[in-house]
Amino acid sequence: MSTTADQTSDERFFPTSCAAPTAPPEEPVKTVPLAVSALLAAGLTAYVWAAHGPKFGVLLLLGLGLGVALFHSRFGFTSAWRQLVAVGNAEGVRAHSLLLGTAATLVALICATGAGLFGSKPAPTASPLGLALLVGAVLFAIGMQLGGSCASGTLFAVGSGQSTIVFTLFGFIAGSVVYTAASPVFTGWPSLPGVLLSQHVGWFGSWAITIAVLAAIVLATRWVQKRRNPPPVGVVPTAHGLARVVRGSWPLLVGAVVLGVLAGAVFLVSGGIWGVTSAFALWGAKVLQLVGLHPENWTFWQQPANAKQLAGSIWADKNSLTDIGIMIGAAVAASLAGAWKLHSSIPWRTAVAAVLGGVLMGIGARLAGGCNIGAYLGGVSVGSLHGWLWAVFALGGTWIGLKLRPLFGLTNPVRTDSIC
Repeated sequence: MSTTADQTSDERFFPTSCAAPTAPPEEPVKTVPLAVSALLAAGLTAYVWAAHGPKFGVLLLLGLGLGVALFHSRFGFTSAWRQLVAVGNAEGVRAHSLLLGTAATLVALICATGAGLFGSKPAPTASPLGLALLVGAVLFAIGMQLGGSCASGTLFAVGSGQSTIVFTLFGFIAGSVVYTAASPVFTGWPSLPGVLLSQHVGWFGSWAITIAVLAAIVLATRWVQKRRNPPPVGVVPTAHGLARVVRGSWPLLVGAVVLGVLAGAVFLVSGGIWGVTSAFALWGAKVLQLVGLHPENWTFWQQPANAKQLAGSIWADKNSLTDIGIMIGAAVAASLAGAWKLHSSIPWRTAVAAVLGGVLMGIGARLAGGCNIGAYLGGVSVGSLHGWLWAVFALGGTWIGLKLRPLFGLTNPVRTDSIC
């Protein structure tokens, strides 16, 4: 389950070539990274629970679970769309449908019953439908293909020791800061009010429409895949039986269900969808404050909700907690699997692409009001039309990103890959 320096976070589940795949030998447990990450997980959970209460402690625990599931299932959005656009392989997109359907089912149940933990009340929202959403989705998708990972993929890849993706995370935070600094430029773009299906057809109707669309996507992608006959892809497990839970790769569909359940749990605990990228803007602003700058004077951070977020602790910020949990959880999982490894040799063009991709994702996510998690998964799971529009335009951005990848020495899938 180890990876080379030039492999990106979720390319390991959808490799560009796997002729006659054989399982690599099991690597020993990485004891030092495991000890450090396990102590971090236990210590931070105890601190957050004691200092900010059980709600935030549970959110950190859910982040740890998300990191474990993302690592073991290698659940990716970047390479899944790359495979679909380049060669017509839609296995990853069908796994997305299962993830979205699982999360949508749980969200509908929570909202219909008014359930919530720790005093949280379900509060689904619909983002505006406008130019910012469309441009943001395209920019984000281009950034995914250059940076080699999506928002969730960036976090679990960094946690599992993939050095290249650290450049992507740096660019992601920098792009988020650029957006917040220049937010007046990005506001006032033409838009229409958001559409939340439950406000028109109720929660059962919203759920039924969502599941029907997802089922149609599964059928359509099977038809496309059959016509285009893409090369096979897959991962050969390095462990079997119960050991596979902590030592080997999980089936992709298992990962989809586990992630969907955890996304529903985040909604139940916090009252809001699982999000990722707003935390990057917060982290960037906090760093600027540490070096004596004053982002709190920027228009973006003077808005009441944003000002409250910046004035508070990251240990009481929902998305920061799950993000940090994902990185630590992935580190624990990778160490147990023997796959945690830093890489010192990174081609300069790969590093440039990673930073540029991260910057585009940072700006794009803020423009669109979310990323592959906050906008796509979150939007679709609550029955908001903006989630579907984000996905459509992200596919277009993926096509552009594929055209740009060779400029940085990055390869794309081709029909002759993986012929076994």
